[in-house]
Amino acid sequence: MLQKKTALITGGATGIGKAVVKLFAKNHAKIALNYRSSEESARKIEEELKNNGADVFLIKGDIINKEDCKRIVEETVKHFGSLDILINNAGMGLEKKSILDITDDEFNKIIDINLKGTYHMSINALRVMEKQENGGSIVSISTSAVAQPSSGNGPYAMSKTGIELLMRSIAQNHGVNKVRCNIVAPGPTKTQMFESYFDEEKKNRVVNEIPLRRFGDTMEVANACLFFASDMSSYVTGQKIHVDGGRTIR
Repeated sequence: MLQKKTALITGGATGIGKAVVKLFAKNHAKIALNYRSSEESARKIEEELKNNGADVFLIKGDIINKEDCKRIVEETVKHFGSLDILINNAGMGLEKKSILDITDDEFNKIIDINLKGTYHMSINALRVMEKQENGGSIVSISTSAVAQPSSGNGPYAMSKTGIELLMRSIAQNHGVNKVRCNIVAPGPTKTQMFESYFDEEKKNRVVNEIPLRRFGDTMEVANACLFFASDMSSYVTGQKIHVDGGRTIR
């Protein structure tokens, strides 16, 4: 489904990003895997995929750094010659009992990583994509918390809401350049971040709020990313898919 396409995935060494990398490689994309600190995991993924014939290029960089964002895109284009797909996956979570428990440093960090990092990655990718004959596809990972915010996750939901508006604004104004932008909003998904925020009591409570009565798997989120990244969604832009087992129905 992604034959001859170059895909850049931020935060691609762990969690949802890791699932996206593996699924995209399986679908014959050329992979630029960005990671910040999980080098051991990134190297293992690289070895595994290359052994299966995939074309994988590792790029270390922190999206909190504006210059790193520019360099990550430049290195991708230099190595592969194009950039057809950007998956804005890298980010951080933040949840406290109350918004009053969140420090200024925590607030600033989540805005810098989730919102500013996604912004700088997107505009650098956009500069490349709008010059390409076939444009490109930008997919950003949001969260079901945008539809179900609470006091303790307010800044997190706020950062992801900004990402969604960014995607819609780019979609609105750069469709003429064949650039599509869409959003995947996971519900509670079994990752390391999930385990750090969900104790057993919370798991038992939240799972009963989900119509399918289970938590999501990273590959289920990756499947939605594949839809938006591929030509299956060639006439879809500025849209959002909730991958949350139906939790946001109510």
